[in-house]
Amino acid sequence: MTKNLTEGRPLRLIIGFAIPMFLGMLFQQFYSMVDTVIVGKFLGVEQLAGVGATGPLNFMVIGFCTGLCSGFAIPVAQKFGAGEESELRRYVANCMWLCIAFSAVLTIVVVALCRLILVALNTPSNIFDYAYVYIVIIFAGIPCTILYNVLAAIIRSLGDSRTPVIFLAVSSGINIVLDLVFIVVFRMGVEGPALATVISQGVSGVICLWYVREKFEILKMSREELRPRSSYMYKLCYMGIPMGLQYSVTAIGSLIIQSAINSFGSSAVAGVTAAQKISMFITCPVESLGATMAPYSGQNMGAGKLERIKSGVIAASLCGFAASAVLFGVVALFGKQLPMLFLDEADEQVIGYAYQFLLTASSGYCLLTLVNVVRFSIQGMGFSVFAVTSGVLEMCARGLAGTVLVSRIGFTAICMAHVMAWIFADTFLIPAFFYCYNKLKKRHDAEETANKQVLCRRVAGAAAK
Repeated sequence: MTKNLTEGRPLRLIIGFAIPMFLGMLFQQFYSMVDTVIVGKFLGVEQLAGVGATGPLNFMVIGFCTGLCSGFAIPVAQKFGAGEESELRRYVANCMWLCIAFSAVLTIVVVALCRLILVALNTPSNIFDYAYVYIVIIFAGIPCTILYNVLAAIIRSLGDSRTPVIFLAVSSGINIVLDLVFIVVFRMGVEGPALATVISQGVSGVICLWYVREKFEILKMSREELRPRSSYMYKLCYMGIPMGLQYSVTAIGSLIIQSAINSFGSSAVAGVTAAQKISMFITCPVESLGATMAPYSGQNMGAGKLERIKSGVIAASLCGFAASAVLFGVVALFGKQLPMLFLDEADEQVIGYAYQFLLTASSGYCLLTLVNVVRFSIQGMGFSVFAVTSGVLEMCARGLAGTVLVSRIGFTAICMAHVMAWIFADTFLIPAFFYCYNKLKKRHDAEETANKQVLCRRVAGAAAK
């Protein structure tokens, strides 16, 4: 049920680990896209725009949950790589205690603030109610989101990237069926796909929990290992909160962009909504390579094999560059046809907004590759705080595009925002990686020297006797 990522060719291991993650992301994006397709086809453009207007807010909160869970799993990967199984179980136990607390607090706070945030975003009045109903239901399901994500992250940290995909496939099927039942049969509005998403996420989380309890012997805990410990919680929060904040800080920039999009009207909102759904779907290969690097780097750091981390970053980046070139070609050829998946009729204005956004964003997918690969590698090495800095830079870039540039070049600035954000982040992340790598190498070399000196003294003492 586990896999050691510290032995074997890095490229082969990364691709082998990334493929199931890629499939998992496809399933995740697939049922998210199905929500959007069904809303656009059966409910109309205004409802589609209402759901789309919640995108950045959704990403800010759910992204925090996802990042938090990924960060919680990094110490687990490091202890697995080091072969310290009892410590690994203590981290898993304290991770679960923290998830219960975060689930309760986040759900209460964000549900209470939804209306105020949508008002602050200048959400158009004709789509406001649709946006509010949808996002409140999604946020009420935060415990389901955290349950699945933390268990999937722990499973991946132990080298198993396949099992979560199976559970997501089941979840996707449930989500699609419920979408159609709630909207077509029960005649629900946007609350239908929101409920379908929460229920399906909860089902995949419960299945994950059962599987972990039944199949992972390494996670069978004693009463002592299950006890809450402040030192472990501190380490988990040190790793998890910065990763969560990185998503949230990045999303603040997206909220600024969303406010600018809203000023162009519901057609622009619908067009960008469709484009972002397409972009999230087709960038799954790049995203999966990045997500692979956290457990890969974590295990190799725990094992003290730092050279393999650098080799892995190079291999994953080259794979991502090749995928980026293919994806840009797909967008250039089919970018005007893809938005029709979300529309019940050909709206030239909506399609125009979507195509311009997609073409501009896809030209920077190679930059997105570096953001993902390098950032997750840094996080796997234990320097999660750097994730927040890169997120702040992305926020600044999007803020610049959404406030200063949009007043000068209009909708083009919105299309450029993501590419600018990736440039800003890469400018920081690439030198940051070498700083972290060299710092770890010096620490590792010092520890090896000290161990050799101790061994020499012991040998000399034994010889003297």
